[in-house]
Amino acid sequence: MAPPLLMLRDIELTFGGTPLLEGTAFSVTAGERLCLVGRNGSGKSTLLKIAAGLIEMDDGERFVQPGTSIRYLPQEPDLSAYASTLDYVEAGLDAGSDPYRPQYLLSELGLNGTEDPKQLSGGEARRAALARVLAPEPDILLLDEPTNHLDLTAIEWLEKELKSIRSAMVLISHDRRFLENITRTTVWIYQGETHRLDEGFAGFEAWRDGMLEQQVVERHKLDRKIVREMEWLRQGVPARRKRNQGRLRALGDLRQQRGEQRALAGSVQMTVGETRTSGKLVVEAKGVGKSYGGPQIVENLDVRILRGDRLAIVGPNGAGKTTLLKLLTGALKPDSGTIKLGTKLEMVTLDQQRDSLDNTWTLADALTGGHGDSVTVGGQQKHVIGYMKDFLFLPEQARTPIGKLSGGERGRLMLARALAQTSNLLVLDEPTNDLDLETLDLLQEMLADYVGTVLLVSHDRDFIDRVAVSTLGFEGDGLWIEYAGGYSDMMSQRHHGAGGPQKAAKKSKSGKSTKSGGGRTAKQKMSFKDKHALETLPDRMDALQAKIAELRMLLADPDFFTRDADLFHTTVAKLQKADDDMAAAEEHWLSLEMLRDELEGK
Repeated sequence: MAPPLLMLRDIELTFGGTPLLEGTAFSVTAGERLCLVGRNGSGKSTLLKIAAGLIEMDDGERFVQPGTSIRYLPQEPDLSAYASTLDYVEAGLDAGSDPYRPQYLLSELGLNGTEDPKQLSGGEARRAALARVLAPEPDILLLDEPTNHLDLTAIEWLEKELKSIRSAMVLISHDRRFLENITRTTVWIYQGETHRLDEGFAGFEAWRDGMLEQQVVERHKLDRKIVREMEWLRQGVPARRKRNQGRLRALGDLRQQRGEQRALAGSVQMTVGETRTSGKLVVEAKGVGKSYGGPQIVENLDVRILRGDRLAIVGPNGAGKTTLLKLLTGALKPDSGTIKLGTKLEMVTLDQQRDSLDNTWTLADALTGGHGDSVTVGGQQKHVIGYMKDFLFLPEQARTPIGKLSGGERGRLMLARALAQTSNLLVLDEPTNDLDLETLDLLQEMLADYVGTVLLVSHDRDFIDRVAVSTLGFEGDGLWIEYAGGYSDMMSQRHHGAGGPQKAAKKSKSGKSTKSGGGRTAKQKMSFKDKHALETLPDRMDALQAKIAELRMLLADPDFFTRDADLFHTTVAKLQKADDDMAAAEEHWLSLEMLRDELEGK
C-alpha cells in the first residue's frame, strides 16, 4: 500500500467543555478520493481545517509527507485583499504552475477575471475560490461544500474537472449525486470518532444503517447484563469470597462502560402544519412573458399546477428561476399572458437567502415570534424547547442569537419556522443548502407525506429526483419546458429529443401559440347553461362558505361530542359534504372563467 501523503491520528478537540473529536483519524494516499460525512455539528469542517493546518488540536498527530502541496477550499472564502478575481486566483499558484490555467478556470466558471471582489455574490466568490484551489493542481485538495451556490451546469463541470486531475481529494458535501460520482472512500464521523469504509458514498448509507443497528443490539445486551448483575447484587455479596468481589468490580466496570457511551444520535422530527385543502387548481399560467428591459426571462409559458403536484424548477444561475417562482405564486405580475391562482391557498415560503432571519433574534424568539414560550404545530401547542429538540437544538441554545448559528443550524431553523406554519402550498427556494444528509432524508419523507402542493427550486439532482413529479427546465431564450419526472428523467427526455416540438411552439406574430391542438376557436360560444352557471356560482359559493363557517363553529365546541355524539358525527359528515361541494363549485367556476377568457381572446 502506498504511504499516506497526509495522516491524522488520535485527534482530540474540545469546544466549550464538550468533546467534539475523540481519537479521530484518517489518512489520504496519492490520488485517493475520500468524502467526510456526518451530521451537522459532528466536526467535519473542523477536522478538514485541522488537516489543512488551520486549527490546532488539543492532542493527536498531523503528518504531511515532505513536499506535498495542499489547497483548502473554505465555505466562506475571503477575497477582500485582492484587486480582481484573477489576482486572487493567481496568488494561489505554485512556482511551476501553468500561468494560463487561472484564466481558463475562471472562464469555465463564468467569470472573466476583472471582477471586483467587493462586488461579488456568494456564488461568484465560491467560483473564484474554486478556480484558486484548482489552478495549481495540488497533491491534495481539501474541499468544504464545493457545490454550494453552484448551479447544475457548474456542478457537472466541476465533476468532470475533478475526475480529470491527478490530485487526491477530501470532500465534504450534502450533494449525494456529486459524492457518488466522485468518491471511492468514505469516512464517517459519528459521536466524535471516525469509521472508514473503503467504498465510495454510494455504499455508505446501507453500511451506516447496519452499524447503527448493531450498536442498538450491543447497547441492549449491555443493559440486560447490568440488570442481571444488579439482581445478583441485591441478593447479597459474601465479602470473604474473592470471586464475588471480582464480580462486583466487574459490575462497576459495566456501569462505567455504559456511562461512557454517548447516547445514540437523535434525528430531526419534522411535522408540517397542514391546513384546509386547496381547490383542485393551484396555478394556471397561459402565454406568460416577463423581462426586465433586456432578454426575455420567461416567454410564452403555459403550465398548469394541480393540487398535490410537486414541481421542480431547474436552470442555471441567472436564468430566472426565482423570478419564475414569484410569477407562479402571484408575487410578481407578468408582462404578458395571464396567471390564475386557485382558491383557499395558504402558502409558506422557504427563501434561499434566509432573509427573514434577524441576527439579533434569539433562537426561541425566531420560533415563537417573540410571544410566549410555545409553538403551534399542526394545530397542537408545543413548548418551544421541545420543538427545538425536534430539530436537534440543545435547550441551552434557546437564548443564542441567530447571528452565532452555523450555516447548518440556520438551515434547520428556517425549516422549523416554515414547517410550523399551516399551509397547503410549500414554496421551497434552495431548501437543501447547508443541510446534512440525514436531515435531507427526513425533509424528503415529509414532502412525500405532505398532502398539499410543492414548488421547488434546487440544484440538488438527487433531491429533485426523490421529490419532484415533474420538472420545469430552462431551454434558453426565455423558454421553459415541463418534463414528467425528476432531473434524471428530464435529462433522459432531452437526450432522446423529447420536447423538440414544444421548443418550436413559440408565439406567432399574431400572439397565438403555433402548437397544434390549440383548443376552441373564437367562433365557439358559451352555452346558456354555462353562462347561467357562471352568473350563479359565486352566490352558491358564498352560501357554502357561510355554511362551512357555521358547521366549523359548532365543531369547535369542546363539549359537543360529550353532549350528543350522534349529532357530532352528523355535523362532521355535513361539513365534509359542504367542503366537497365547495371544491366542486370552485373548480366548475374556474373552468368556466378560463373558457370565457379563451373565447374572448384574453
